Amino acid sequence: MSSRKGQGVLELAVLGLLHESPMHGYELRKRLNTLLGMFRAFSYGSLYPCLKQLLANGLIIEDRPEHDVPLALQSRRSKIVYKLTAEGKERLQQLLTEAGPASWEDEGFGVHFAFFSHTRADVRLRILEGRRSRLEERLEGVRAALARTRERVDSYTLELQNHGLESVEREVRWLNELIGRERAEQQQQAQQEQTQTSNTTQDMPRETDR
Repeated sequence: MSSRKGQGVLELAVLGLLHESPMHGYELRKRLNTLLGMFRAFSYGSLYPCLKQLLANGLIIEDRPEHDVPLALQSRRSKIVYKLTAEGKERLQQLLTEAGPASWEDEGFGVHFAFFSHTRADVRLRILEGRRSRLEERLEGVRAALARTRERVDSYTLELQNHGLESVEREVRWLNELIGRERAEQQQQAQQEQTQTSNTTQDMPRETDR
């Protein structure tokens, strides 16, 4: 994660996890490995420079609860607990409203998806649709490559290519289901709001009733 995109993904992941609960560095590393490891290799060496930058920007603070830990059990690792600041919460909300290409590329989609419960419905839908469009472009490329090379590759290479194609097709189907549910929920929400507005209007006293 040495690229700027990777740093942005790691920042979102750290802020999102600390929003759920304060953590010390070791616990944060384990949670990040679970979160990011599903989508790409996570470099532990990139975490502490990220924490240092977040501290410098005032987005997180260090808490040292030595009085809560027996002296015999204290260690350098357990002394520091990272907590989100008010500025960090604002930054997290800002990151969660971003729905540009970085949010649906391989580098960032998984992390954005992990925090969908904290993301606005319209942003979720844009990210899902963007991800689907990107994968549909990828499908066209893979199918074209298969058509060109099918007669020139051995059976194992062909199986590997077919496996990659099936994986992308499966994710597209999954995205189609998610998008369908998101649209249905948004439509239902809009209908409920419209009904509430209509009922409120009907309950208001008319000028002739006064």
